[in-house]
Amino acid sequence: MRQAALNSVYEIAKENENIVFIGSDLGPGVLEEFKKNIPERFFMEGVAEQFVIGFSAGLAKEGFIPFVNTISTFLTRRCFEQITIDLSLHDLPVKLIGNGGGLVYSPLGPTHQAIDDIAILKAIPNMTIVCPCDAIEMKKLITASIDWPHPMYIRLARGGEDIVTARTTDFQIGKGLLIRKPLKNLFITCGAMAQKAIKASDNLLEEGIESGVLHMHTVKPLDTGILKKWLPLVDNVITVEEHIRSGGLGTSILEFCNDFLPSQTKNIHRIGLPNKYVEHYGTHDEQQVFYGLTDENLTNAMKEMINNV
Repeated sequence: MRQAALNSVYEIAKENENIVFIGSDLGPGVLEEFKKNIPERFFMEGVAEQFVIGFSAGLAKEGFIPFVNTISTFLTRRCFEQITIDLSLHDLPVKLIGNGGGLVYSPLGPTHQAIDDIAILKAIPNMTIVCPCDAIEMKKLITASIDWPHPMYIRLARGGEDIVTARTTDFQIGKGLLIRKPLKNLFITCGAMAQKAIKASDNLLEEGIESGVLHMHTVKPLDTGILKKWLPLVDNVITVEEHIRSGGLGTSILEFCNDFLPSQTKNIHRIGLPNKYVEHYGTHDEQQVFYGLTDENLTNAMKEMINNV
């Protein structure tokens, strides 16, 4: 997914002279063709993320469209003030591409695991947050982001995810995608958790239980229209995210229901990470199993909700 994002930035930069790429300590070889062929719009800075945000804001003020890329935790935790004051206060169209959303950097410990990035940025006015589920959706997002007039955070998953987005899928920032229509049961996802929910839906169907999958690639602004259409029709809703349950997608869904569909709040169960730092090391897959972010756990959680109705 990361490679799809960076390659897409290079492709649009060849066509649009306002596109600028700014990396922070990404190592040699990243976007080598961009650096070689468009050196005047390629910048690779060192461990200076806060400077990079101010730099991108200045470029945006001059009419450029900067794409900034580094590790998610360094963008969101380290640069919170710069993002708030330099970008969002002035509503500048800078695209922040965060590597390793969720538990991707599990072997590196809690300092590198972006389990709170959505919550951190969701509180900032004017900020847009998008979590694509695969490489095709990522390419569609990068293209769509060119004309998006607000600051945007693009959350990258591990990479190599199963492709579940059709090339003909209509992608719009701020519009959810109903991957499977629900009857009485619905998974609501963001990012690569869409693949887990699809597999869980397959598992349930083998047992004669139909369930839908609603992919909210844009966590902010939330597509309230699609929620108003489908939530009143279902009895059981599970939100799934590779993020702490506090302040993430599930919180946004509950806030929406509190404002517009208060009776629906009792039908929503959130699956995500606890509001605590990751306490042990392991591979990404091992951490997902430990925290229940598997299609098997989603399957069992939905069955439990159905049996308790």
